[in-house]
Amino acid sequence: MRSTPERADCSSRTGSPGGDGSSRGTRAAGRAAHRLPAALIAGGVVFDLCTPSAYSYGPFLSSAPLVAASLYSLRATAATAVVAVAAAIALEIYEHGDNTVLSVIEVLTIAVVSLLALGINRIARRRHRQLASARGIAETAQRAVLPVPPARIGSLRVAARYVAAQADARIGGDLYAVQETPYGVRVIVGDVRGKGLEAVEAVAVVIGAFREAAEQERTLEGVAARLERALQREGARRANLDQFEGFTTAVLAEMPSRAPVLRLVNRGHPPPLLLFADGRVAEAEAGVPALPLGMGDLGAWPDRAEEWEFPTGAMLLLLTDGVTEARNEYGVFYDPCTRLAGRQFRGPEALLDALVLDVARHSEGQTADDMALLAIRRGDGRYHHARLGTVAAPTAAVRKAVGSARGRS
Repeated sequence: MRSTPERADCSSRTGSPGGDGSSRGTRAAGRAAHRLPAALIAGGVVFDLCTPSAYSYGPFLSSAPLVAASLYSLRATAATAVVAVAAAIALEIYEHGDNTVLSVIEVLTIAVVSLLALGINRIARRRHRQLASARGIAETAQRAVLPVPPARIGSLRVAARYVAAQADARIGGDLYAVQETPYGVRVIVGDVRGKGLEAVEAVAVVIGAFREAAEQERTLEGVAARLERALQREGARRANLDQFEGFTTAVLAEMPSRAPVLRLVNRGHPPPLLLFADGRVAEAEAGVPALPLGMGDLGAWPDRAEEWEFPTGAMLLLLTDGVTEARNEYGVFYDPCTRLAGRQFRGPEALLDALVLDVARHSEGQTADDMALLAIRRGDGRYHHARLGTVAAPTAAVRKAVGSARGRS
């Protein structure tokens, strides 16, 4: 049985990618952008009062409603337009009352630009609502395919999250499943290549095969072999599954009910993390790298499950590459091992809430891929009847914080 070798212990690493400085800078930039329309109007007034009449204030006052159209609601954009036109009228009366034709042209120009800004605002808001609706449908479809894991299984506490990427509303191929079997609790976290309905169909194949194999196969290696065969069989049978370039990275885990151990089979997936009660974090790296599921034609060798210590109070964190490939503005990837080292969490729900929020801060809400997260904590051995969990999505506080980070960006 493997313990936590020092090469995988994150506690000894120094430094932390990114930092709060970039987040503070983004917040400051967002506040400055929201103040820009008012600053343009004020700047135009000051410019006109301090310069000869040959110089026009028009560019300042015309820009204000256009900038507001991309930042404000329709009502706030209209208010900005009214203030800009009113300021133009006031300046013409005060400074240029002797040239009626030019004054009328100047005011009409700003009024026309303001009307255009209102139209732009309506189009932008409509598209924003359409994208939000599409994203909601996509996430609903994703969660219809993914099972909601029980909050407790035996002495294990379980929490899961699925966080859609900010970039678009396409359905992703991230997956997770938890199954109580005669051989212990078995779980899978994986990532199907591609997006859209093809990825969802592949997710359904993987989860269905896992459910069946987890109950019937005596070993975790047998489960991995069944998944491999299922993907190859369904790839040849279904036109929507990519038989030639499709693959699924996955981690299979098994936690026997009467032994404080963890067995893992990793098929080309980011390594799970083990978080111990004293704040240490270790990567459960595979001793021998293996190809993802669905690529058996390129090479075949037997899987070998590796054992790790999984004592009471420790937590297992399985994740997809949406976490590890999240970057900050300097292009630095998010390192969960380093970022979580030295921290303690009340339970798996708190761990996932903190992780989702930290990734959003690191990437400023600009994650490029979906994130599937599964956290499992070994308890004190007392049995609890399994019940359906309600933690498959981020809590309201985390959703609000992540939304704020995306909005600021």
